[in-house]
Amino acid sequence: MRVSRCAGFLSAFLAASSLALIGTAPASAAQLDGAARYVALGDSYSSGLGAGSYDSGSGSCKRSSKAYPALWAAANSPASFTFAACSGARTGDVLNSQLTSVNGDTTLVSLTVGGNDAGFADTMTTCVLYSESTCLSRVQQARTYINNTLPGKLDQVYSAISGKAPNARVAVLGYPRFYKLSGSCVAGLTEKERAAINAAADDLNAVTAKRAADHGFAFGDANTTFAGHEICSGSSWLHSVAYPVEESYHPTATGQSSGYLPVFRATA
Repeated sequence: MRVSRCAGFLSAFLAASSLALIGTAPASAAQLDGAARYVALGDSYSSGLGAGSYDSGSGSCKRSSKAYPALWAAANSPASFTFAACSGARTGDVLNSQLTSVNGDTTLVSLTVGGNDAGFADTMTTCVLYSESTCLSRVQQARTYINNTLPGKLDQVYSAISGKAPNARVAVLGYPRFYKLSGSCVAGLTEKERAAINAAADDLNAVTAKRAADHGFAFGDANTTFAGHEICSGSSWLHSVAYPVEESYHPTATGQSSGYLPVFRATA
């Protein structure tokens, strides 16, 4: 079981980013359509890492034309579209770099953030490399961070967005669970490890949804569409170990178009 967890994947995955989108204004994005001035913020789940078709000008941010923000913009032809999401982004990156794209004219904002703050890349690497007990300990460490420290960091981001774009709808999307338990996988992580990782994702979504609601935003639950398409489902919309390895544990192009895009449409 552990043999399959190759060292090359481990070292590369340390650099990979992984592991949310909401709405505030009275009019929906569908009603706004061409009048919308849309800014997409966040991490790799919003930039589209794993979906391919990357904009060469986006460099390591790995912005994909198949990511849900780009798909929505192509379908709705907003008055303006700024794609600021970047692979590897944490809450501090959104605050310090991405929010320059948001201003008083912005009418729609989307966002996935929090997974990198919680250390999911390191958590997954630990689970792949070390024993089950070490994995479970690292997952618990991530869950403690999510419940005790992340809420304040999300508050800072959400308050800053509201301050810069008080009239915008803000769509905060969550993260899908990685694994279908008792699924088709016969190697890799143990079932206890998979269950613990899913539980940490549930914690992350619960915290994100609560903070979003307290800021008057709406939360989009990606599990509503990804259910039945997790890793080990036999029909996964998430990469497991992939090449290039930075795409591991990220949505495929189908995950963006059939998983995230419908959730964004419903939430925005």
